[in-house]
Amino acid sequence: MKELVGVAEQVAAKLIARKQTIAVAESSTGGLISASLLAVPGASAYFLGGAVVYTRDARRVLMDISDEGMKGFRSSSEPYAQLLAERMRSRLNCDWGLSETGASGPTGNRYGDAAGHSCMAVAGPAIEVMTLETGSNDRLANMQMFAATALKLLLKNLEQ
Repeated sequence: MKELVGVAEQVAAKLIARKQTIAVAESSTGGLISASLLAVPGASAYFLGGAVVYTRDARRVLMDISDEGMKGFRSSSEPYAQLLAERMRSRLNCDWGLSETGASGPTGNRYGDAAGHSCMAVAGPAIEVMTLETGSNDRLANMQMFAATALKLLLKNLEQ
């Protein structure tokens, strides 16, 4: 968690300096991204909210994305990560949306992705989406790596 908070502190400094806000939708990180951002004192200046969108029901209720709205998408994919980031940004009316969706392990998911697969997206003035493959089935290590990578993706976009 210390590594995550270290990156979150850098993110927080950028968001505070720019007077910008963020909301997070995460899945296989289980709230680690949000927890890292909230661990930084003064988080209320930039963090508007977060959701752990781990199931179909959570997607429907928390994100207001129906099964019909998922046509052409599948979980644990770059297009779905982008949809989540954009949806969080618009629903909470903030400057940035950050999302993560994947398979932390020890097994893969029902879509055929191996453990260690994660897609993440940043939606702000620009959109960036990426896929991470750790090649590991270590659930806790993957959760940490997914969260760190998502925070670093956000930081990279804040530095542009």
